[in-house]
Amino acid sequence: MVTSLVIGGFAVTLNDEETSGILLMREEEKLARDVYLELYELWGLRTFNNIAQAEQTHMDRVAYLLEQYSLEDPALGVRGEFTNGDLQVLYDELIAAGSKSLVDAIKVGMLIEELDIKDLLELMKETENEELLFVYSNLEKGSENHLRAFNRQLEKYNASYDYKYISDELADEILSNR
Repeated sequence: MVTSLVIGGFAVTLNDEETSGILLMREEEKLARDVYLELYELWGLRTFNNIAQAEQTHMDRVAYLLEQYSLEDPALGVRGEFTNGDLQVLYDELIAAGSKSLVDAIKVGMLIEELDIKDLLELMKETENEELLFVYSNLEKGSENHLRAFNRQLEKYNASYDYKYISDELADEILSNR
């Protein structure tokens, strides 16, 4: 499926990978928001609520892309429900893991943000579309900020985290840019 948008008389076309990327990011940002809202209600840690609000802004930015390219919004209105089956499974797993303890909940936040960073970096490599690159770059910077915020919380509990989606080198680089 190729999707086009006319800007200034020129058609900007999305390829299948770009279209899939926008749809994935819409629901991935929803996953982050929904998990953080659940964990905030469970543990009362303000960091979850603050970052959930930022994730809503991220969702809105991706919704703008959906609107611009006339793509159907995959994000369901109900918290914790997803069109993407893999994200539904991940959501359920993350809620279960984050419900064990506050430290486990913070680690869930770290995992979500590093997954976001990995996916956004991959999506940026796959496109030359300046509008997508602009949005993805801003989302990635936000995810780096969120990773740092969760890491600060983890440090308060003298807990460590093993990265699963990004390299330790990239994580160290992100965390050192406070």
